[in-house]
Amino acid sequence: MNTQRAQEITASPVMANVTCDGVPIYIQHVDADAGTARIYPLDQPGEEQTVALSSLTEVSPFQSDGISMLCTPQHE
Repeated sequence: MNTQRAQEITASPVMANVTCDGVPIYIQHVDADAGTARIYPLDQPGEEQTVALSSLTEVSPFQSDGISMLCTPQHE
């Protein structure tokens, strides 16, 4: 994850779907100079840790779960 996006997520009142090694996490603080973030797993708020921003992934709500949609053009 890039620094700017991590900072946007941290500042936003809306909870973003972010994972670290597949584990849903909350970003508490971003250290742009060090390229790290202070995080904790959502189900273990006492387990704070500092990780590299590159280990964070924002899960898109548009990721496929195997369902396909086909849009066909309409002809007039």
